[in-house]
Amino acid sequence: MTWVIILLLIIVALAVAAVVMYNGLVKQRNTVQEAWHQIDVELTRRHDLIPNLVETVKGYAQHEAKTLDDVIRARGAAVNTHGSPDHAADAAAAEGELTQALGRLISVSEAYPDLKANQNYQQLMGELSATEDRIASARRYYNACVRDLNSKVDSIPTKFMAGPAGVTKAEYYEADEATKGAPQVNMTNAEAPSVQFDAPQSQQRPYNEQPQLPPSQMPYPTQGGQSNTFQAPGQQGYGVEYPEQRK
Repeated sequence: MTWVIILLLIIVALAVAAVVMYNGLVKQRNTVQEAWHQIDVELTRRHDLIPNLVETVKGYAQHEAKTLDDVIRARGAAVNTHGSPDHAADAAAAEGELTQALGRLISVSEAYPDLKANQNYQQLMGELSATEDRIASARRYYNACVRDLNSKVDSIPTKFMAGPAGVTKAEYYEADEATKGAPQVNMTNAEAPSVQFDAPQSQQRPYNEQPQLPPSQMPYPTQGGQSNTFQAPGQQGYGVEYPEQRK
C-alpha cells in the first residue's frame, strides 16, 4: 500500500511539473509576442513619419530625386516585411536598408541650409530621432525575451514540453551591422534636434550584458520636462504614449 501511495505521489508531482513547464513556455511565448508588438508600434510610427519627411525635403532638394526614391522604395519594402515575430530577421534586414537610405537622405540635406532651417523639417527630425531611440529600447527588450524563450526550448526538461505546447524558438531582431556607421546629423540651429542613427553603446554590447526593461518601464526622450514610457498591453491607450509636441 505504501508503494502505491508513493507511486501516486510521483505521478502527481510529474503531472504538476509538466503543467508548470507547459504554462511557463506558453507565457514566455506570449511575452515575446507582446514585446514584438512594441517594436511593431514604433516601426509603424517611423514609417508614418517618412512620407512627410520626403515631401519636406523634396521642396528644397528637387535635384535629389534618386535619393528620395531610394527612401520611398526602402520604406515600402520595410512596411511589407514587419508585422510578425516569425519574420523578425527579414524585418530587421528591411529596416536596415531603410536606415541606410535615411542616412543618405540626411547627408544630402546637409547641403541645403534653408531646408535645415525649416521648422517642419526640424520637427520631423526630432520625432524621428525619438522614434529611433524607442525602437532601440524595444529591440533590446524583445531580444532579451527571445533569448529566455529559446533557452527554455533548448533546455532539459522544458524542451520535452515545447512540442506539446506548440512553442518553437523565436527569431532575434538584430540590427544590420552596416547601419551602425550611418551618419549623424547636427542642425546648425542650436535649438534644433540632432539625429543619430549610430547604435547606442548599450545596444552594441552582448544581449546578456544589455539592460532589460519591460515595455511598461522603458523610458524614451522627454520634451518639456515630461517623462513618457511604453504602455503594457491591457493598459489604457494600448501601445505607446507619445508626448505632446505641437503647441
